[in-house]
Amino acid sequence: MEQPRKISFYTLGCRLNQAETAALQNRFSEAGYEIVDFREPADVVVINTCTVTENGDNDTRRLVQRIHRAQARARIALIGCQSQMQGEALCRLPGVSWVAGNAVKMELPEIIRRHSEGPPLLIAPPPGRGRFTMPAPAIDRSHTRANLKIQDGCDFFCSFCEIPYARGRSRSREFDDLMGEARQLIAAGHREIVLTGVNIGTWSGEGRQLADLLGALTGLAGLERLRISSIEMTTVPEEIFQLMQSTSLCRFLHIPVQSGSDPILKAMHRRHSAAQFAELIRRAAAEVPEICLGTDILTGFPGETEALFAETCDLLEALPLAYFHVFSYSERSHARSRLLPGKVSEEVKAERSARLRRLSLEKRHAWFRRFLGTHQLVLFEEEKKGVWSGVTDTFIRVRVRSAGNLHNQLRPVRLEKIEELSVFGTLITA
Repeated sequence: MEQPRKISFYTLGCRLNQAETAALQNRFSEAGYEIVDFREPADVVVINTCTVTENGDNDTRRLVQRIHRAQARARIALIGCQSQMQGEALCRLPGVSWVAGNAVKMELPEIIRRHSEGPPLLIAPPPGRGRFTMPAPAIDRSHTRANLKIQDGCDFFCSFCEIPYARGRSRSREFDDLMGEARQLIAAGHREIVLTGVNIGTWSGEGRQLADLLGALTGLAGLERLRISSIEMTTVPEEIFQLMQSTSLCRFLHIPVQSGSDPILKAMHRRHSAAQFAELIRRAAAEVPEICLGTDILTGFPGETEALFAETCDLLEALPLAYFHVFSYSERSHARSRLLPGKVSEEVKAERSARLRRLSLEKRHAWFRRFLGTHQLVLFEEEKKGVWSGVTDTFIRVRVRSAGNLHNQLRPVRLEKIEELSVFGTLITA
């Protein structure tokens, strides 16, 4: 592997994985690799894995088999959460040469250089502790909005989740390091930055808390939007609603609730009740009238009877939520919930998930209707067949027809017609 090499990347899972992949791409580019599209032939293919659900595990295996069939000579590197938790099994997959856990994944260029020959290599030491820095910025030329990793790991240990085992305990990125990357992202042309992490509300450093960080980031010259990706309700800072009204912080909160039933929340080891979640959501809607509020729901948790599931449906229907992401419970080998009685069948999980997704679509369309006929500022991202797509600061997906290049432009749009998961509109010209 002495000649210039081609390398491609595929990211499974969350925005945090996307941020890490972008940073890793820049590291490989600096090392002399040519970054190619995942669909093109490459000497090395890197897959950033996810293990939040059984589906994520299966996605990795299917992807590896597909790559090996299409590119038998390509050498595959698996990194991230599934690599941390299931490294030995992943080493046995066809075409896999390197498996690197979370503590060492950003060192992959050096790992490949030092171990270019031989049998599959597994390196998955326990994740570190303490504050951290990132070795490269997550500049992503293929996306308009940039992801900025500010935190990693989690101390909450919800009973259904093994991420604390895959990513370690909660730790914060050093303030100067993340501020430096934010400036690099702005200089590279990114107009919106999305904060990512496992539990970003726990970020702290040098006497600062998350609200201080939000204030510092929104004060950066050239940054037009700052967005929080997902935040636990017990960590939402008191100052956040004022920041949304007075700075570039987007009017958007995604706050996972997981269940609307207190017995289930207790069994999940969640740190809030259904009533506390409802109070926060109603307060957010009152203080920031056009705020987009979303949540995560995990259905089919052990012990979830039809009556307890109905409590979740009632809570979601009553609250001013714009949407929710629905996940079916799946057992994780390190999660304590695997020991609980009252398993829910796959058929019931699927039926409940479908009901929740229908309710979410109804909520989304009701949310969209509030904005029909209004003018909204849209940051455009991509074009398909003459139709450009982008998002408002309240995270409405907007599509318009335009022959011009709208990439990375903030343009006013009149919202006119509801589609399945977006709103079609017309560009407003001077």
